[in-house]
Amino acid sequence: MSINMTKGQAISLQKNDGGSLTAVRMGLGWQAAPRRGLFGSRTREIDLDASAVLFADKQPVDVVFFRHLVSDDGSVRHTGDNLVGGVGQGGDDEAILVDLSRVPVHIDQIVFTVNSFTGQTFQEVQNAFCRLVDETNGQELARYTLAGGGQYTAQIMAKVHRAGPGWSMTALGNPANGRTFQDLMPTILPVL
Repeated sequence: MSINMTKGQAISLQKNDGGSLTAVRMGLGWQAAPRRGLFGSRTREIDLDASAVLFADKQPVDVVFFRHLVSDDGSVRHTGDNLVGGVGQGGDDEAILVDLSRVPVHIDQIVFTVNSFTGQTFQEVQNAFCRLVDETNGQELARYTLAGGGQYTAQIMAKVHRAGPGWSMTALGNPANGRTFQDLMPTILPVL
């Protein structure tokens, strides 16, 4: 059963049987919002990019995004860049796979971001979400829906972080401005 998360909510990534999840997928989906024009409504393609920034003791040590699809240690993998969104009709347009069992012990947080590389704002986006899926069985565990648009071009969506012997996920939903993950670092650091 999937949990619809609210901003700031955290969930444990422990299984009901007490075991830990070993592999998860952070999926991102979106659609272009219709725009009213002189000749009716139309949509424009929106290129959003998902990124995962890996931190060790609040220091960024690696990143996975459309130009660096696999982390240096191989534990985090981006499935590829989607330039238009809405392809999945409610499914994932971009996804980042995390093999939690292979994440090096010094990595304590993985922050997931989404940004508009072309600079379009979230006012031009609808039905945007991120969701966490158990990659071993395809079951959706949690979903965080981006509510409302806004004059910003990025969002710090969620983080997966170590919690004792296992992992937890926290929905963040912090708006930001920037075309790349580097531009978002000033907004990411306060949530670590």
